[in-house]
Amino acid sequence: MTTKKKQESFEASILRLEEIVQKLESDAPSLDEAVGLFEEGKTLIAACAKKLDEADQKLQILNEPNASK
Repeated sequence: MTTKKKQESFEASILRLEEIVQKLESDAPSLDEAVGLFEEGKTLIAACAKKLDEADQKLQILNEPNASK
């Protein structure tokens, strides 16, 4: 199983997404570079969505009436 040694934080992923968008909008990258950036962006979006879902699940558990404090 292949995994990244160090997973980026949610905040770092969002910053990288902002960089990708800026580069795609302003730098007019080559087609190959644009495709690579788009793929990286999709991967980061999926990772962020997963982290948000996990956080939402934790909050739902913590907000249950019988949740221990």
